[in-house]
Amino acid sequence: MEVLHVRCAGLDVHKDSVIACVRCVSPPKHHEVRSFGTTTTELLALSEWLDSHGCTHVAMEATGVYWKPVWHVLEEAFELVLANAQHIRNVPGRKTDVSDAAWIADLLAHGLIRSSFVPPASIQALRDLTRTRKQLVREQAQHVLRVQKVLEDANVKLDSVLSNVIGKSGRAMLDAIVAGESDPERLADLAQGSARAKRAAIIESLRGHITPHHRAMLRLHLGLIDALHAALEEVDASVGKALESIQVNSQLLTTMPGVSDIVASVLVAEIGTDMSRFATPARLISWAGLCPRNDESAGKRRSTRLRKGGPWLKTTLVTAAWAAVRTKGSYLRAQFLRLKARRGPKKAIIAVAASMLTAAFFMLRDGVEYNDLGANYFEQRDRTKTIGRLVRRLRDLGCEIELKPEPA
Repeated sequence: MEVLHVRCAGLDVHKDSVIACVRCVSPPKHHEVRSFGTTTTELLALSEWLDSHGCTHVAMEATGVYWKPVWHVLEEAFELVLANAQHIRNVPGRKTDVSDAAWIADLLAHGLIRSSFVPPASIQALRDLTRTRKQLVREQAQHVLRVQKVLEDANVKLDSVLSNVIGKSGRAMLDAIVAGESDPERLADLAQGSARAKRAAIIESLRGHITPHHRAMLRLHLGLIDALHAALEEVDASVGKALESIQVNSQLLTTMPGVSDIVASVLVAEIGTDMSRFATPARLISWAGLCPRNDESAGKRRSTRLRKGGPWLKTTLVTAAWAAVRTKGSYLRAQFLRLKARRGPKKAIIAVAASMLTAAFFMLRDGVEYNDLGANYFEQRDRTKTIGRLVRRLRDLGCEIELKPEPA
């Protein structure tokens, strides 16, 4: 097999150690393995050692977050390749740290490692912020559920009357309950806006048995919700600063139905702004895990389940797709309704999410706004196909056909 990289190295990265294997087939030929720590001093020593052997390419596995410090130290001096651990799994029963490093080096030398997508440092920072934001939103939602659990334990049915327990009306009542107020009528007087029309139902829902324990639990969870809300505001401010240099790209994405400012920031953080990393939109869809897996044996498709991968991007796109299909008169809604009738809503919404990612690919690549094909796109396409099929059939039967437009 042809050797593509004559001087390369494979790294087996762990939390506290890095096993490095240098593979040199050009004179002077040699094969050497050394172990280094993961402190900055040790990683700099690793870089010097690799440079002393004339290595040009270095490969490592994507092991949690342990690979990131190694990557940051070596990226300026070497051509780095980040490999998916499942793609380069060694022969079973022959696994050691040394053999793993040697195996990675051999695969890299022969060009058998497909490099994973590693965005620039600025996009990585934005990605950390958007993912942290999503985690904070999840934690906030969990504490809201815990508030509802405490209210249910006290037989307070406030969530059955108000659409949002921690909205303006609900939060005012909860703060009053924590402060010691227990009169349902006085609590109902705190309702604001449209909730005032539900005064009688609110009074009835507040007739419960609230104990000091319930008040203490409500105070705890409401304090955590406030802390998470403050953290979200701080993260949103940081996201805004991180997007300043690529604001044009995120604004382009918001022209697509279902894509808000938050969704646009997530898309930019996950796929970046340079679409040359993905040869085709199909490659990007596959990377995001929005296409069926290839699972065929003896000419039969055994499974069409979605591929695993891209959990942050996939969930965001599916959420945005549900919002997009509510936009009347749009291509995405027409596509959803067309597929829903044959394949069901779940597969239809995945197809819409894939179409949105395809549109994002071209929008970021060409720097253009979203151009909707219209709700009648499929009807017009089917009409044209049907006419062409019938004309070909008539010509096969020996008939000459001349098409004329229908008079108005």
